[in-house]
Amino acid sequence: MIENIKMPQLGESVTEGTISTWLVKVGDRVNKYDPLAEVMTDKVNAEVPSSFTGVIKELIAGEGETLAVGEIICTIEVEGATSEVAATTVEEVKTAEAPAPVAQTPEKAQVREIAKTDESGKVRFSPAVLRLAQENDLDLSFIPGTGTNGRVTRKDVLNAIANGVPTAPAAPAVSVEVVSQPATQQATAPSVEVAKTPAAPSVPVTSAVGDIEIPVTGVRKAIAANMLRSKHEAPHAWMMIEVDVTNLVNYRNSLKDSFKQKEGFPLTFFAFFVKAVAQALKEYPQINSMWAGDKIIQKKDINLSIAVATDDALFVPVIKNADEKTIKGIAREITELAQKVRTGKLKSEEMQGGTFTVNNTGSFGSVQSAGIINYPQAAILQIESIVKRPAVVNGMIGVRDMVNLCLSLDHRVLDGFICGKFLGRVKEILENTTKENTSVY
Repeated sequence: MIENIKMPQLGESVTEGTISTWLVKVGDRVNKYDPLAEVMTDKVNAEVPSSFTGVIKELIAGEGETLAVGEIICTIEVEGATSEVAATTVEEVKTAEAPAPVAQTPEKAQVREIAKTDESGKVRFSPAVLRLAQENDLDLSFIPGTGTNGRVTRKDVLNAIANGVPTAPAAPAVSVEVVSQPATQQATAPSVEVAKTPAAPSVPVTSAVGDIEIPVTGVRKAIAANMLRSKHEAPHAWMMIEVDVTNLVNYRNSLKDSFKQKEGFPLTFFAFFVKAVAQALKEYPQINSMWAGDKIIQKKDINLSIAVATDDALFVPVIKNADEKTIKGIAREITELAQKVRTGKLKSEEMQGGTFTVNNTGSFGSVQSAGIINYPQAAILQIESIVKRPAVVNGMIGVRDMVNLCLSLDHRVLDGFICGKFLGRVKEILENTTKENTSVY
């Protein structure tokens, strides 16, 4: 019996994964739980284990190909079975001859799905590829495929969205096979044509003498895909607030040496900011929400994703239930999670469940930035660098420690009014952080 191995969900908000490396080839015998491939997402790298004992029959996805969760990545012939069952596909949608092109009008736009065929004469498009192409009015026949047998992958479509695709004369429709859908969900419909606005031709990029070509790693590809998706799907808005953290700076500086000696890890400014954000989220839970298509989900738990960068990648480990932790507890988790990221020991579950992201952009000197939302969260807060600036205090000009807090928000979920109140509350908490009214324990 032929069984399907599908792309697993490697995290609560993970919707797709990229095949980094195949660990098996067609004809290999594998045992149940043996690793089949290394998969990368925007949050974690992991191995996909076999669900069966048997022989690999087909590697449907190629290395570097991105597939949605639930899509078939390979098939395996299970030992001990006598019947032969083909891998699940949706019935072919065939047209003998394409009708003449129909001009697109404001009242109605029709869609034609055309693409190059593989060696079997069938087009192999995943539902995710078809949907993404239709949403962006792209003709798949004009997009070069980098997948197995020239198959157009989701990565190819995202690249076409970013860089444009070359135009070409209309071609007759061909057989289309949509893969990775259960037979019970299949639906057939005739192909129709669309008059498309010509896409801007892609600009060739060539290397000159002295240029350095840096291969794009799987992790970087996954980050790029997730960032593109966030910017493409979520209407970003941006706002900033200025905060006087002079009292906080003095308080933290008075504690940092004794704290490090006693606890064994540093008391960073970032821990104070994370705690303030967690407290404000508890008071303004609308910010702690996610867009879910036909509804908005307001999350009960306050799980803060923190951005941790390495030389070539960005990871977002999560501080769970941050509102219930002390500043000391948050400081400990920040240190431990950052260490795990930089030593490659971060676990998949430590990057799951985030509801809001706090990014310490000030650690490398930034004073103002607009972050890209960590999809499917509704907002991300950039904590900028603390700098000394002249400010008016009680009618007098003095030198104060100032910081900018920059919030990017998904305008489908949030509006400026509630976000302004949220930022105002964060500002109030930080400006009143003193030895007298704030404990780190």
